[in-house]
Amino acid sequence: MNSFLADTMAIVLFLEKRRLPQPVKDIFNAAVNRETKLGISVVSLMEVGYLSEKKRINTSIHTILDLTNRNDSFFVQDVIPGMVVEAFNISSIPELHDRLITATASKLGIPLLTNDPFIIASKFVKTIW
Repeated sequence: MNSFLADTMAIVLFLEKRRLPQPVKDIFNAAVNRETKLGISVVSLMEVGYLSEKKRINTSIHTILDLTNRNDSFFVQDVIPGMVVEAFNISSIPELHDRLITATASKLGIPLLTNDPFIIASKFVKTIW
């Protein structure tokens, strides 16, 4: 079964039923149908909590956790020390959160669903958008 990691914007757009490119929408739908695995970094969970607290998005930590509890194709991926070390090898991505999410996808060996231009340009992981 294929696996992917969704960055913060991808999971927010999906949960808020906002516009996603067709390849990303297809991957989310495959996860909904339990045909693929879709990870969400704990870093994205933290970002969603912060953005929700600031009322910049409607999605909350609880929305994500409800999704992962209802459907085991969606999972929250912890950050482990090797991912932190790898994040500091990605100097072409300026934001630490984005580095950690990218390093998570890299260490897992899976593509990252992202529209972040720095991550895409880094070529550090395979990206889909």
